[in-house]
Amino acid sequence: MKKIILIIPFILTLIISSFLLFYLLQNKDPKKPPSALLNEDVPKIKIPDLFDEKKFLTNIEFNDKLILVNFFASWCAPCKIEHPLFFKIKEEHPSLFLIGIDFKEKEKDDGLKYLEKDGNPYDFVGYDIQGLIGLEFGVGGLPETFLINKKGKIIYKHLGPLDKKIIENDIYPLLN
Repeated sequence: MKKIILIIPFILTLIISSFLLFYLLQNKDPKKPPSALLNEDVPKIKIPDLFDEKKFLTNIEFNDKLILVNFFASWCAPCKIEHPLFFKIKEEHPSLFLIGIDFKEKEKDDGLKYLEKDGNPYDFVGYDIQGLIGLEFGVGGLPETFLINKKGKIIYKHLGPLDKKIIENDIYPLLN
C-alpha cells in the first residue's frame, strides 16, 4: 500500500509534464492568441463619430475597402507609443482606410483632446464609451488592431502596441 502512495505523485508529475510538453511542441506564440473572428465577417456594428455624434459608420460601408481598425484610449500608455506609426502607415498606404475607436474613455472630451494634442491619423474616429463595439470585436485590452480585407473579413489581429517590425513583417504583406 505504501508503494502505491509513493508512486501517485510520480504519475501525476508525469501526466502534467506530458501536457506541458505537448503544449510547448505546438509552437503557439503567446503574443498571437487565437481570435474567434479571424477569417470571419466583421461584426454588424454602428460606430458613432467622435467629432459629430449625429454621424455614424456601419460595417456596410466597409465593403470594397481595405481597413485597419485600431482600438485606443487617451489613458492608454502603449497606445501613445504606437500612435505616431499610424501617420507613417497612412503616408505609405493612402488607400488604406484607417479607423480609430476611442475605447472606454472616461469622458468623450478626453479622446478629443488626445487627438488634438497628438494629431489624428485616422480617416474616421469612433467612440465606444461602454465598450460594446469592442465586445463585438473581442477586445480584451488596449491597444488592439484589426485588418479587414475588401470582402469584409478580419484577416489579422494584433494585441498590444504595434511597432515598425510588426507593421513591416505582418501588416504590409497583407495590404497587397
